[in-house]
Parts: sequence; C-alpha cells; structure tokens
Amino acid sequence: MSRRSVYTTTCLLLLAAVMVLTRAHHFAAVPDASWAVFLVGGYLLAARSRWAFPVLMALAVVIDWAVIRSSGLDFWSHYCVSPGYWMLLPAYLSLWLAGGWVAASRRPLPVRALQFALALVGGVALCHLLAQGGFYWLSSSVAEPSLAGWWKNYTDWLWPYLKVTALYVLPLALIEGARIGLGQPAAPALGRTA
Repeated sequence: MSRRSVYTTTCLLLLAAVMVLTRAHHFAAVPDASWAVFLVGGYLLAARSRWAFPVLMALAVVIDWAVIRSSGLDFWSHYCVSPGYWMLLPAYLSLWLAGGWVAASRRPLPVRALQFALALVGGVALCHLLAQGGFYWLSSSVAEPSLAGWWKNYTDWLWPYLKVTALYVLPLALIEGARIGLGQPAAPALGRTA
C-alpha cells in the first residue's frame, strides 16, 4: 500500500470514527462533530472528493437511520426526515468545498490562516442556511413558516453551530499551522494530486 493510500485511508477512517461517535449521540455530553468532519474532510481529502465525500455523506445517513430505527421509529416518518432532510447534501458539500478551498491555497501562512477563518465562518453559515432553511421551509414541522420566523431560527442557531464546529476544527488548524510554520508540507500534500 502506498504512502498516499495509507494517508487517505487513515484520514477517512478517523473522520468516520469521529462522526459515528458523535452523530450517534452515544455520549450525550459530546456534541455532533459532523460539520467539522465535512470541513476537515474537504481539506484533507480534497483530491479524493469524488468518492470520499459520498462515503461520508452515506455514513451520515446510515447513522441517522440507525439512531432513528433504534428508538423504535420508522426512518421515513420521522419528523427530521422531511424533504428538507435532503438539503443536508448541499449543506455538507458547502463545508467540504470550504475545506477544499483552503487546501488548494499555496499562499503564506498568515493568508492561509485568514482563508481558514473565512472557510470556517462562511462554510458554517452556508451549511446552516441550507440545512436549517431546508428543514424550516420544506418540512411540515413548522406550522406557519414566515421570513421573520425563519430569520430568528437561523440567527438563534448559527452561533451554537459555529462554536461547536470551531471547537472541533481549531485544534487541528493550530497543529497544521505549526507544521506549515516549521516548513513542513501541509497535511493534504499527499492528497492534493489525483
């Protein structure tokens, strides 16, 4: 197995494990890391997006299915699985692409740090817009949707989602920044080329 294959497999398995452990809510005090997984996945596996993103997306749906079924409910009739549920696909893709945007950068460290901050905030804001907007406007769970109600819901939840994603991603970003600052190649260098 080549060094590139080991790197790709290791990254994918670690990201999948983090998502399984947090998305399934095995530990109630541990928040869901799915948004961070897709942002980091886009950074680390940018050149493998054609298959790595669908694998992680399928895993997210399988985890949701397992959690809903284990609670004795039918997946398709659960309130979270409305037509809006499928907006998670473009929502998570927006995080993946934000991570890939930073991975493609060849700029000096201070510029990459700024790009990372923009990717984090912009990716989370767009992901939340798509995921929350899809649920708010397309599900039957909101009795009387309105622009004011949607905006309040969006702004009420944006900070918590940004905070959780940042808490998972920032330690990795600091480690990566230190690696680059010390002159080592960025982590996705093995995965950048097809």
